[in-house]
Amino acid sequence: MTQSIQAIGFNSANAKPTLLTQIISAPQGKDLLIKIDAIAVNPVDTKVIAGIQGNLTAPKIVGWDVSGSVIAVGDDVELFNIGDKVFYAGDVTRPGCYSSHQLVDERIVGHKPNSLTSVEAAALPLTSITAWEAIFSRLKIIADIDAGKTILIIGAAGGVGSIAIQLAKAVAKLNVVATASRPESQQWCTKLGADHVISHQGNLVENYRSLSIMDPDYILCLSDTDSYFTDMAELIAVQGMICTIVGSKQKHDLDLLKNKSAGLVWEFMFSRPMFKTDDMISQHHLLNSISKLIDNETLVTTLTATLGAISVENIAEAHRRLTSGTTIGKLALTAIDQ
Repeated sequence: MTQSIQAIGFNSANAKPTLLTQIISAPQGKDLLIKIDAIAVNPVDTKVIAGIQGNLTAPKIVGWDVSGSVIAVGDDVELFNIGDKVFYAGDVTRPGCYSSHQLVDERIVGHKPNSLTSVEAAALPLTSITAWEAIFSRLKIIADIDAGKTILIIGAAGGVGSIAIQLAKAVAKLNVVATASRPESQQWCTKLGADHVISHQGNLVENYRSLSIMDPDYILCLSDTDSYFTDMAELIAVQGMICTIVGSKQKHDLDLLKNKSAGLVWEFMFSRPMFKTDDMISQHHLLNSISKLIDNETLVTTLTATLGAISVENIAEAHRRLTSGTTIGKLALTAIDQ
């Protein structure tokens, strides 16, 4: 069985999006064939496009945030049935979700929260996986043991920060210090549960220490690593841990962390599917946990705007908003018109 699909693709780093018609094969092995109901956009989308070298003969389909329905399954699928409602972020090494349909490995797919609409659910997967893995896998925070410690989240009003605040406060029971630069983004962080909100503009060390609280046990940097490395090294508590999600273009003096016995780790949510790790299925379990936390009202969706159906025009507008650097929460789009 093959499936005719529509998609939005990019031929080069500077090209405008193009509407495509393609054929997608039947799912094999652990793959699910998903009919996409809604998607969300993320900064990684624009970064992948910007990284395209030259002109591609086959346009690249990007996008890694989906809510949809299972319409076919591979022979080795064990976790889902046809008709199941799902949500997931996907695999950066495979075609993305700016499309009507998509193939995805079941081990990185979760059951959609029952209490959310498709667009509300589409806002969650990539940022939830990133925030969860950063807090619980990379920083190795254990709620029962580490409750009451302090985490500083730099750049907290965006997509990842919006769910990281909630996980850190409602699940890990940490004291949360969030950074945001504008009144509206600061209000958003407070609404999501941050105990303190400070600006990351100006002198971050002075801004933090004006709170007259202990230095943070953990720092989660969701902004430019290069801009904040020295500040993070100064602020982090003795034996603390720093996690960052943004690649570094500069060389930094890691010895700044030595006397504190402090650590630095990276979080890249595509690592598990990219390298087909033995624990790849942990993203399935993680998303199911997020779904339950949403349905029991521990967490809320971070959707702030829906821009209409997936189309060339609406994707271009979504990217314009993403690159403006002023987006709060997440932007979503509904299914492509067919």
